[in-house]
Amino acid sequence: MRESDTLTKISQKAREFRQREATILDCAERLFIEQGEDKVTVEMIADEVGIGKGTIYKHFETKNQIYLVLMLRYENELAELFRSLQQIDDPESLFREFLRFRVQAPDRYLLFDRLEGKLVTEKEVSSLVHKLHDVRASNRDYLSDFIRRRIAEGSLMEAPIEYHIGAAWALVHGTCSLIKSDFYTRYMGRPEQFIEFILDIGMRMANRRGH
Repeated sequence: MRESDTLTKISQKAREFRQREATILDCAERLFIEQGEDKVTVEMIADEVGIGKGTIYKHFETKNQIYLVLMLRYENELAELFRSLQQIDDPESLFREFLRFRVQAPDRYLLFDRLEGKLVTEKEVSSLVHKLHDVRASNRDYLSDFIRRRIAEGSLMEAPIEYHIGAAWALVHGTCSLIKSDFYTRYMGRPEQFIEFILDIGMRMANRRGH
């Protein structure tokens, strides 16, 4: 076999490996949301993908590693959104789309919020934890820059940046919890309209009078 053919075959296998890994993650996330992560086993994920349990372990050593990679993928999606918005230099769009990213998929947000507590003491995936913290720190820097600029121009109340970020988190967390509550969904009506209402509130939150 020629060297070029060997390289092509290796490249094809690498693509198939990445595609299978993405499918595993997609199926795992869906099962975690639908059935609860504690009830879902590696065997169930393998059956959903249509592969053997052993093949899962070629990609992920434990279910906790699947958790971490899913959380990292989620935060990387937000990082990519921030990078795309930074090019248009519209800080208000950045904050609105940050809120939209979190609340438009409440199942995902609440899943990853639950997983956070399960992974605090996990040493077996410490390298992934560090990567996750790095991505989150970068995302937090984007938000901090937005808040700092708005305070400097007199649009936002002068308060610690952490307070503003905490208020945004509280808004997101409460919104996602309400959207997934059967009682409040019946009470409020269509969640799409409620989300737009929340986004408008988020854009005015902590504004100085007249802004």
